[in-house]
Amino acid sequence: EIVRLNITNSHNDAVSFEQKFNRTISIPELKSKLQMLTGTSAAGMRLELYRDNKLLNTIVDSDEHPTTLADYPVRDGMRIHVTGCCMWQADAPVPKFELSQQEYDGRRDSLRSFLKQNRLGKYSEDSLAKGETNQPPATEETDSKLGLAVVGARCRVQTKFVPPRLGEIMYAGRLQGKRGFFVGVKFDEPVGVNDGSLEGKRYFQCAPNYGSFVALEAVEVGDFPPLDEDEL
Repeated sequence: EIVRLNITNSHNDAVSFEQKFNRTISIPELKSKLQMLTGTSAAGMRLELYRDNKLLNTIVDSDEHPTTLADYPVRDGMRIHVTGCCMWQADAPVPKFELSQQEYDGRRDSLRSFLKQNRLGKYSEDSLAKGETNQPPATEETDSKLGLAVVGARCRVQTKFVPPRLGEIMYAGRLQGKRGFFVGVKFDEPVGVNDGSLEGKRYFQCAPNYGSFVALEAVEVGDFPPLDEDEL
């Protein structure tokens, strides 16, 4: 005999969904199915049977007294509430694969190695000529973002208190007198603050108020076609 039950779980009390179960299903098998539905690990899972908001029973099972759903007063429309740990919450942290800066620099298959060999991004001759001491070291994540920020790529810039802006990457790397990595963008509209120059030094050419230098983290490279004239 089939029974329709509503399922809720402690990880998201706002979500409830209906499932059909055979009354003869064993409790371990029921927990296995609920693990797939809720993401709660069957090991240590606790099941509570509710009618409306009233707790009727705690559904338990043991090797000495195996039970099925039929051993409990289940009726259509009742609710089983699932509590326990998520499957991805391990008792011990999973060791992360990490490399030291020296080990990463020595790898020939890394993005940093590719950028160096091809003199791209901050390893271009122009960027190296403008390089300064006392700069923060580049990380693997920074190298990855710089690898995407190639001149000519379309991008979207999102900074605090300013609506998203679309444009084209014109420069990526260090700025003289500034710490960190920046992207020079020529916007589709006059929503910038300069013409591609900063503090008397020119990095790229564009019309006044069409250019800006923004933090690498604020730039998303992707398929962002220029706005049509009707949209400007």
